[in-house]
Amino acid sequence: MKMKEGSFESFDQDQLFYREWKPQGRSNGKILILLHRGHEHSARLDSIANQSCFAKYNIYSYDNRGHGHTKAKATYEFMNLVRDLDAFVKFVCAKENKKPRDIFIVANSVAGVVASTWVHDYAPDIRGMALVAPAFKIKLYMPFANELLKLAIRFKADLNITSYVKSKFLTHDVSEQEKYDSDSLITPNIPARQLTTLLDTGKRIVADANLITVPTLVLSAGKDYVVDSQVQGDFYAALSSVHKRFTRLDNFYHGVLYESNAQIAIDEIASFADECFRLRSKPRLDSLVTITQKESDKIAYGTLPLIRQLNYKAQKFMMSKLGFMSEGMKIGLKYGFDSGVTLDHVYRNKAMGANPIGRMIDRNYLDSIGWKGIRQRKINSIKTIRSTINELLGAGKTPRILDIAGGPARYLIELATEFKDAEFQVRDYQSQNVEEGKALAEELNLSNIEYQQTDAFDPASYEDQSFKPNIVVVSGVFELFGDNKLVEQAIKGITSMIEAEGFLVYTGQPWHPQLEQIARVLGNHQQQNWIMRRRSQYELDTLFANHGFTKLGMEIDNWGIFTVSVAQYSTARRSKSQN
Repeated sequence: MKMKEGSFESFDQDQLFYREWKPQGRSNGKILILLHRGHEHSARLDSIANQSCFAKYNIYSYDNRGHGHTKAKATYEFMNLVRDLDAFVKFVCAKENKKPRDIFIVANSVAGVVASTWVHDYAPDIRGMALVAPAFKIKLYMPFANELLKLAIRFKADLNITSYVKSKFLTHDVSEQEKYDSDSLITPNIPARQLTTLLDTGKRIVADANLITVPTLVLSAGKDYVVDSQVQGDFYAALSSVHKRFTRLDNFYHGVLYESNAQIAIDEIASFADECFRLRSKPRLDSLVTITQKESDKIAYGTLPLIRQLNYKAQKFMMSKLGFMSEGMKIGLKYGFDSGVTLDHVYRNKAMGANPIGRMIDRNYLDSIGWKGIRQRKINSIKTIRSTINELLGAGKTPRILDIAGGPARYLIELATEFKDAEFQVRDYQSQNVEEGKALAEELNLSNIEYQQTDAFDPASYEDQSFKPNIVVVSGVFELFGDNKLVEQAIKGITSMIEAEGFLVYTGQPWHPQLEQIARVLGNHQQQNWIMRRRSQYELDTLFANHGFTKLGMEIDNWGIFTVSVAQYSTARRSKSQN
């Protein structure tokens, strides 16, 4: 293989070092992306890239932040490693003029969690992945180590820890042990926060693996002293992948690819990758809908352990009696905790209440992880819409932005103030949201934004074609309705209005840690229990793809709760997808 080196720009404009290996002869046009394990770097994968079974692939790898030849400092947030992978795949696809369907990923240890998180959260249409001893749960040995690290981080945010792992626990091969010990680019330290966020994310992904559809091979080391191999089995068992395989490698240590008999694992990866590139079937969308519908039904109608029932009843009772003291709870009780005016209070993020106790309650309310995610969703939405507006301006077009259910749309008010030459139209079902939005616009003397009271799910709402948008925003609305038939009514309405090659910005909620609490304690704008059926990112993207939208990019918060995606509409693609 011919090896070249270079750098690529990641999601935050940092430069990361990468390597590529090209066949001496003719390539098969397929791409392997090799991801190194924690503490290591891409040069360690050179022997894998030069295996004869991979001789016809174009192969790529890169050095993580703080590793190898990458100058960018190690990240304190695990999800940034996932964002780096997403950026690298886009870079490779552009460089090779290929699509994700031409890619197979091999990910070792921590990288296995990076890859599985990426396919869960971003739903890329790749051919498959091989997870080699994935580190979903690391053996820390010390009791309560994760909790103690989280406590220590509160006092020292930049705390680093040194790995306890020695080469003799990675491989039986003495020569490989010596290579590891003498490699000056091995990075022994890791930010403590990266480790704790890795462990939290690994737990989330294993628990939600049933929404992963990518063909997956899991190679589990029989004598792994670094990670818990039993959790790998839990992950595998839950996968909804059309094609999957679990291989237990008896007597293997954690460094599977460097073991004495590593060829067994390498041949298994090569065979599985070949099968994935021949595979033509795709996962059925209805099977994923069934999974989350059952989850929603259980939350709505299923029984709970007595202690949880009492806990939720106590929370609801206290809110009904004392909620008036907190401005946020007061608004939620009156208009619904899913209403636009509730979101407006959450976005302001200013604790308000009838007295100091009320303000303390309101601060605790605003600091719940769900509302933190909502505020990050707003930041990601503004970033995505701003970028799309600038793209249209760069092409000499007047941006015309329509939000089909925007509430008061304070974030669009901010953009309307910034882009005076753009035109904005905000629609919403609730009159109080429309009136509040109008008042905000009038207060700021904005003439480029208008409000209408309409129902996003009523086909008649889309009959007026006087405003022809080239950017349509669907933010926080589909998450409130589990019925895809209802959602598709809105999508059809959007396609009837949007300009050819126009852009769509849409939000999703593929995961949420508080669904049960929300359903049992909070009410919606219809004064009913707020019960949500979440959609995997694969389900949401597929709904739009079936109506002619091609996804271009995505943002996600660090907890994996809310996504913001941008797609482009094509009438040709719509015709093809519906035939």
